[in-house]
Amino acid sequence: MENRNRTVAVVGAGDFIGAEICKAFAAEGFTIFAGRRNGDKLAPLVAEIEAAGGTIHARSLDARKEDEVVQFMAEAEATAPLEVCIFNIGANVNFPYVETTERVFRKVWEMACYAGFLTGREAAKAMLPRNEGCIFFTGATAGLRGGKGFAAFASAKFGLRAMAESAARELMPQGIHVAHLVIDSGVDTAWVRERMAESGRDRVLMRPASVAQTYIQLWKQPKDAWTFETQIRPSVEAW
Repeated sequence: MENRNRTVAVVGAGDFIGAEICKAFAAEGFTIFAGRRNGDKLAPLVAEIEAAGGTIHARSLDARKEDEVVQFMAEAEATAPLEVCIFNIGANVNFPYVETTERVFRKVWEMACYAGFLTGREAAKAMLPRNEGCIFFTGATAGLRGGKGFAAFASAKFGLRAMAESAARELMPQGIHVAHLVIDSGVDTAWVRERMAESGRDRVLMRPASVAQTYIQLWKQPKDAWTFETQIRPSVEAW
């Protein structure tokens, strides 16, 4: 394992995609800063990465709170230069339009859009003096088209995509690779399988480890061939 003396900050280091992203970058020699609402839930991930010889710092982080995001990014940058930042908060909910409360709509926007803005902004502040770095945002199909029951989620993901594109147009000429990833399929998690069982539907799901490899591929792209937006789905997925 090459020790590159660099950090990757993962905001939204959940049990599935987020955890696999952390493991994938740890395997590349990065020091990991992993944040999620309840940092205690990161203990199994910490144990796995450390057992494999990696370094990870686990933090409780509410990415809707500016001071917490500022502190999280500053600590990552102070440990070693921040080379990659990944915003991976989902906030997927489904409610009938007239049953979507003000609180739900606002909370989903805060989690999936506003928190992404704070994360990307603070990462850019650390990276711009070096004119290098990568900021990747996890999006969804809902960020490309609205759907029944997804007024809150789709509007937040549309906003995240717009924010990411604006950041990319401004930051990429300054050496910062900004990318938006559209996850166009169900991911193999316990929650998704429960929903499939309830609906009686069966479909091929993406393995979180496979999704994580897309982030590695984006990080490795040469500067003269950067991707802003990529869509990933299983080979048999209808689209």
